Amino acid sequence: MTSFVAHRNGRSATAQDLAPLAFAGYAHFTAMQVRDGRIRGLDLHLERLRNASARMFDRALPDEQIRAYLRTALADGPADLSLTVTVYSPAGEFTVAGTDIEPEVLIRTGPASSGPDGPLALAAIEHERVLPTVKHVGEVAKTYYLREAVGKGFDDTAFLDRHGRFSEASIWNLAFWDGTAVVWPTADMLRGTTMGIVRRQLERLGVAQRDQEIRLSDLSALSGAVVMNSWTPGIAVHRIDSASFSETETFVELLHRAYDAETLLEP
Repeated sequence: MTSFVAHRNGRSATAQDLAPLAFAGYAHFTAMQVRDGRIRGLDLHLERLRNASARMFDRALPDEQIRAYLRTALADGPADLSLTVTVYSPAGEFTVAGTDIEPEVLIRTGPASSGPDGPLALAAIEHERVLPTVKHVGEVAKTYYLREAVGKGFDDTAFLDRHGRFSEASIWNLAFWDGTAVVWPTADMLRGTTMGIVRRQLERLGVAQRDQEIRLSDLSALSGAVVMNSWTPGIAVHRIDSASFSETETFVELLHRAYDAETLLEP
């Protein structure tokens, strides 16, 4: 019999374990899709957890400990699933925990997902995330601005910083296509694990890439746009505000080909 799990430090989490965390917001996480019991970009997920823990808690758990928790969580589940690893301090919020307090780990599994079908229309909204390089849980603005965008007739939102540069979307990284090269936005943002996978595989495939500041006025020179996250390496974006894109289907196929070239690894 297979089942999904909620684990705390490698064991089934009780209601008593979870109750304080239901009202807490000082934690970070990584999310992934597991296929046939294996994970793409495992090194990038572990690196993300290490770096975020060092930033938020001044210490990080060993990679092998995280991998052991992953193996335990996957042992009795289906071969394909979604998995989220959340790291938090048992000292809780609104405290300054010492480095002697070790972070703890929650792992939750659920049904596998590949995200929405698309194509999507995005509303450009000015917003800058706190600690933009960390995938943390204090993200009320993401849902708030998503709701704002949907209320205006869009599917989701893309964020502009105070300088008018595109950074990321609500729960996505952005990528663009100029007809010959993949263009990655330059701004303070979370660099996603899927983004990291795609970038290194595009390099191996010999596909041109560049980083560039992208503003609303630059969209007319671009022919394709996508969003990507742990669900998928690319969902077509056919419009951002009033700017539309004509070559997104070809772009999506390229990104999926790059992503599929990444080796799936056991934790």
